[in-house]
Amino acid sequence: MAHKWWQKAVVYQIYPMSFQDSNNDGIGDLPGITQRLDYLHQLGVDVLWLNPIYKSPNQDNGYDIADYRTINPQYGTMADFEELLAATHQRGMKLLMDLVVNHTSDQHAWFQESRKSKDNRYADYYIWRDPVDGHEPNNWRSAFSGPAWTYVPERGQYYLHLFAPGQPDLNWENPEVREAVFNIERFWLDKGVDGFRMDVINLISKPAGLPDVAGTPTAGTTLDFVADGPRLNEFLRQMNDEVLSHYDVMTVGEMPGSTPEDAIKYTGLDSHELNMVFQFQHVNLSPNPDVRLGKWNDQPVKLPELKVALNRWQKALDGKGWNSLYWNNHDQPRAVSRFGNDDPKYRVLAAKMLGTTLHMMQGTPYVYEGEELGMTNAHFTRIDQYEDLESLNIYREMVKQRKLVDGPTMLKYLANMSRDNARTPMQWDAGKNAGFTAGTPWYRLNTNYPEINVDAALKDQTSVFYHYQKLIKLRHQSDLIQYGTFEELDPLDEQVYAYRRHYQGQTLLVMSNFTDQVVQRDSGQQKADELLISNYPDDQGTTLRPYESKVYLFK
Repeated sequence: MAHKWWQKAVVYQIYPMSFQDSNNDGIGDLPGITQRLDYLHQLGVDVLWLNPIYKSPNQDNGYDIADYRTINPQYGTMADFEELLAATHQRGMKLLMDLVVNHTSDQHAWFQESRKSKDNRYADYYIWRDPVDGHEPNNWRSAFSGPAWTYVPERGQYYLHLFAPGQPDLNWENPEVREAVFNIERFWLDKGVDGFRMDVINLISKPAGLPDVAGTPTAGTTLDFVADGPRLNEFLRQMNDEVLSHYDVMTVGEMPGSTPEDAIKYTGLDSHELNMVFQFQHVNLSPNPDVRLGKWNDQPVKLPELKVALNRWQKALDGKGWNSLYWNNHDQPRAVSRFGNDDPKYRVLAAKMLGTTLHMMQGTPYVYEGEELGMTNAHFTRIDQYEDLESLNIYREMVKQRKLVDGPTMLKYLANMSRDNARTPMQWDAGKNAGFTAGTPWYRLNTNYPEINVDAALKDQTSVFYHYQKLIKLRHQSDLIQYGTFEELDPLDEQVYAYRRHYQGQTLLVMSNFTDQVVQRDSGQQKADELLISNYPDDQGTTLRPYESKVYLFK
C-alpha cells in the first residue's frame, strides 16, 4: 500500500487564544500565529492544527460555534486567515482546521430558529424530546456537570446537550443536517485547508430510542454509552464519499471511549472514512477510586498501566490502521507534570524522555504548544485562578453541592488535571507577559516563564526544543521509525518503558527510565550499531540514570 504524506508528518497544535497576541488586546490571534511561523518551521513540524477560530460566544473556548463560515473577530478577519494559510503553505507546512459538528452554539442561527417551534425549517436540526413525567427525557449526564437536557418553554420540549447547555447536539439522523455539515467542509477545503481534526466525532450517532444509561449515570458513563452509535460508520462513510475523498487531506477523529477495534472500523488503512483517531485510554488512567469523581484525582499514573494502554494501540493498529501519538493537548494537563517530573532538577530530562518515548512509536506525533519547551502545569492554589467551564462546574458540584470532597482536596485534583494547565499563554521570552502580549493577558501566565521560554531554549543547545527538533528530523529520515512493527518488552517493569521496532531487517531499541532512580537494564543494547538519540551527553550501557531515555539502532 502506498504511504500517505500524513504518515510521515508531525503535527503542532496551536491554541490560538494563548499563542501570540499581535494587537495587544491580550488575546492571541491569527496575525500572531503568522508572525511565529518561522519558529515552527525551525522546529521542523509539517502540519499546524488550529483549535476553533470560528465566531463563537466562547462558553467553551470556541467549541461552541455560532457561525462556521466567519472568523471570530477576536482572532482577526478572513483576510488574516487567508494570509496565515498562504504563509504556512509557502514554508512547506500544512494547516488543519478544528471541526466541531456534534454540536453547535445555542447562538447559531439554526438553533435560534429550531427553538421557536416544532414546524419550522430547522425544527429537526437538533434533538428535541417531550418531558417524561414532568422531567428530563432520560437520565443522561452532561460532560460539564448536570443533566444533558435543557427545557425550552416555546417548544414545550427539552433539547439534548452532551456538553454545556450552550452546546446543543445536532440531529445527524436528519439528512439536511448532514448536507449542511458537508457544505461547511467544502467551504474550507476549497479555501485550501489541508484537513480537519473532528471534535468528539464518534458521538454523532445516538443510540436508537435514547434509552437510560444503566445504574447511576455519570458524565463518563453517559459519553461511553452514547459513543460509537449504530449509524456512525454510515455517516462517516457518507462524509468521505461526498466530500473528503475529493481532496488530498488529513483527518483525525476525536473518539472518547473508542477501542482499537472501533478505530480500525473507522480509520482502517483499507476503509474509506477517517485517517486516524484520538483515543483516550492513556490519558484516562488514574481515575478517582470514587467513581462519582471521575477523572479528578492527584495520583501519579502507574507505568505498567501506561504501557498496557499505549502498547495495546501500537499492536492492534499495526498494518491495519494508523495511530495518533500525543501526551497532551488543550484538554489535558501538561505531560511533564503528569507523566514525568516538573521539579526543576528533572524537568528537562523528563520532558525529553517523554518526547523520545512517544516519537519513536508508529503513528503521527502531535506536539502541543509549549510541549517542545517542557512547559509545566500552572500549580494554581485558588478556585478564582481557574476559568475553564469544566473545572469551575466540577468544583461547584463536588465541593458546594454534593460535598463529596473538601475544597483543598478538590484544588489538588484541579492542579493535577484541569484543562486550564494547558491554556496559560505561550512563553516566548523572560520579558513582560512572556512576550505573549504587551496588553493584559486574557488568562494568567505560568509563573515559571522567566526560566522556561522560547528565547532561552533557542540559546541553549541542550534544551528540550533542540531535542524535539532532532526527534522530528529522525522521523522524517527513517522508514523504520515511520513504519516499523512494534514489540513490547517487560510490560510489568514499574520503572523502565522499553520496546523494539522492526522494519526490513533493521531494529530500533527504545529504553526510557520513568523514575528519579538509577536502574540497571540489559536489553542487548551493548550489541547495537549506533546510539541514535539520548537525553544524556554520554552512554553508560546497561545503566539508566534518572529519566534517561536512549534509542539504539541495530542494522
